[in-house]
Amino acid sequence: MTPILRTAAAATGLVLGAAALTACGSSPTGDDELTVVASTNVWGSVAQAVAGDFVQVESIIEDPSADPHSYEASPADAAALIDASLVVYNGGGYDHFVDDVVAGDTDQRSVAAFDLFEDGAHAGESHDHGTDDHDHGTDDHDHDHGHSHGAVNEHVWYDPATAIAVAHAVADNLAALDPANAEAYERNAMSFESGMAAVTDITGEIAQNHPGARVAQTEPIAQYLIEGAQLTDATPEEFQNAIENGTDPSPTSIAAARGLIGDGSVEALVYNIQTEDRVTQDLRAVAEQAGVPVVEVTETLPEGVDYIRWQTEAAQSLATALDR
Repeated sequence: MTPILRTAAAATGLVLGAAALTACGSSPTGDDELTVVASTNVWGSVAQAVAGDFVQVESIIEDPSADPHSYEASPADAAALIDASLVVYNGGGYDHFVDDVVAGDTDQRSVAAFDLFEDGAHAGESHDHGTDDHDHGTDDHDHDHGHSHGAVNEHVWYDPATAIAVAHAVADNLAALDPANAEAYERNAMSFESGMAAVTDITGEIAQNHPGARVAQTEPIAQYLIEGAQLTDATPEEFQNAIENGTDPSPTSIAAARGLIGDGSVEALVYNIQTEDRVTQDLRAVAEQAGVPVVEVTETLPEGVDYIRWQTEAAQSLATALDR
């Protein structure tokens, strides 16, 4: 997400829930109660799918207008992160407020999705699920987080393999903290992995039915969805980089983006509705006038929707746009 949206309000009154008791197992009690805190409701949803009824998961950012890039943790947020049994976050500089709080805390367990991505989750390689007590998932070396084509993109929640890796990492960590329910956590992670087939089945169909189809984006939020569908991102690089970095695109790059969409050179416009501004709204208008379908994407979960449903609906929206 770009710094275009500046309206993020610090979350207040964060209440950490105790692990729930269930008929099929027992949860830690007293001083051993587990708490999981996620940076956003995206990773909170993944963690909750694994935690099930045993552990309540709280998410710092749920407001769709909040920008994790520029979000500053409130005292309540910091306390929640410090006291959490497990922290789950994106990493890669996206939700830096987590690193600002937990960096240097050698006792804090955490799972960083971007680290799992870099460890090979995106390529389907084997990876360490991160069960080490001192695994912060922090990034100790410099990376290019720009978004020129081919550069590293930290928006890894649109990558199914990374989401699955996070689910298993959460299961491993919870199993270490709560051995009595280890099998349940692993079953939940496997169930999450199976559920993600709904997403990859759709992207596989897109790749088969529309090989290499050209699309444009207002910014590279859903880059891994596009890659998974084996589509071609034809967005002018200068335009995309400017939008992502929160700067004004040059008139030349705006004209290039408008021309690309207006003359029908792309089959869909992938549009992040959480970072609208005058320029992106203009591109949407050009697309609608040219009859180019607009595929809306977001960076946080809509209310009442879990991660798998959210990703499935995003993939299906893309497929529907291309099938028109």
